[in-house]
Amino acid sequence: MSEPERVPSAAAAPRERAVRPTKADLDAAKDRTIEDVLGPSLDVLFCGINPGLYSAATGHHFARPGNRFWPALYRSGFTPRLLAPEEQGLLPSLGLGITNVVTRASAQAAELSAEELRAGGERLVRLVTEVRPKVLAVAGVTAYRMAFGEPKAVIGPQESRIGDARLWVLPNPSGLNAHWPLDRIADEMRRLRESLK
Repeated sequence: MSEPERVPSAAAAPRERAVRPTKADLDAAKDRTIEDVLGPSLDVLFCGINPGLYSAATGHHFARPGNRFWPALYRSGFTPRLLAPEEQGLLPSLGLGITNVVTRASAQAAELSAEELRAGGERLVRLVTEVRPKVLAVAGVTAYRMAFGEPKAVIGPQESRIGDARLWVLPNPSGLNAHWPLDRIADEMRRLRESLK
């Protein structure tokens, strides 16, 4: 795995000032897309279900307050410090990237159709074939099952692959996923990180 020390310290890389979107901003964000965070030689390409309205309004993945992706990423050892969503551009220097199964934003993942999730799985196959990460880690078992036609998939490593890329399912880090507290999400991410050694 890439050396985590390459991430600039907070002093060396001042953060953008995060501005909370207004209700009008959130309403306008419906169906928007946000750019993937990609780079060469990715160890892990993390994959959310789809951008929420907060993320689409800010342009940053997993941006909604209460989402546990960034704290779990730090606690698992993937990052040497807690990154804010607006620092997502630092991830490729750590061998990490972010994409989504479905690219359009919605208020809830439940608004996505099975057809959209299947089409998203096909898009992911194309993206992984092009970018060639070591692992595609999908954060959400239900979305993974639908996107890849694997109805019995569970959290953890999968038997299937996309080319040379391994597939891994992580718990959904949304604050709405009460079955998975932060420490357990971080433990699953740590299992993934340790599998890269």
